[in-house]
Amino acid sequence: MKIKVYNQSAEAVKDLELSAKIFGIKPNNELLHQAVIASQANSRQVLAHTKDRSEVSGGGKKPWKQKGTGRARVGSSRSPIWIGGGVTFGPRKDRNFKQKINQKMKQKALFMALSDKVATGTLAVLDNLDFSDYKTKNFNAMLTAVEKKILMNDRRDILVINDSKNAKTQCSGRNLPGVKLIHLENINLLDILNYKNLLVTENAVKTLADHYSQDLK
Repeated sequence: MKIKVYNQSAEAVKDLELSAKIFGIKPNNELLHQAVIASQANSRQVLAHTKDRSEVSGGGKKPWKQKGTGRARVGSSRSPIWIGGGVTFGPRKDRNFKQKINQKMKQKALFMALSDKVATGTLAVLDNLDFSDYKTKNFNAMLTAVEKKILMNDRRDILVINDSKNAKTQCSGRNLPGVKLIHLENINLLDILNYKNLLVTENAVKTLADHYSQDLK
């Protein structure tokens, strides 16, 4: 299967052969759902934490003597039934949300997401994505050309994957709304699914094919 490669002016310059094993996979909704849930769970931060009676400050002294007061016996003012006491069955920071998913399943889900971009015409390939100046204006002009001539997009919602760590390119595109710019080594399923359009460089496509060539044999 072939796809057009464009320059930064959105003009076709050549054809690029895509690996059918990466960009031609039929979707499997169950596998995609499982991979997405696992990715979200594994990236989840456990922040909510309540203190139990052993962690709440104070309460070292017995409030009153055991017998003779006419009141219920109590050992600590930090009991969960007291105001200011510990919390029973509250959320704890040691809770583990991690989910295990096989590497091949995770990899295939990524291929399905990439294949869907090709099938729906929301993938564009550029010959390079390097800028000589720190100019958001230039990056925005490039995206506008790609959206009008290639993606036919009415609202900006695009993930840009670059194969080179060019600081000028990164800085030029990071402040644009509706745009996320990542390096190829940070490619992930959630980002690809969260953005309607995908813009990648030619070298990024070739690097992906080379990286997974051993696994696809």
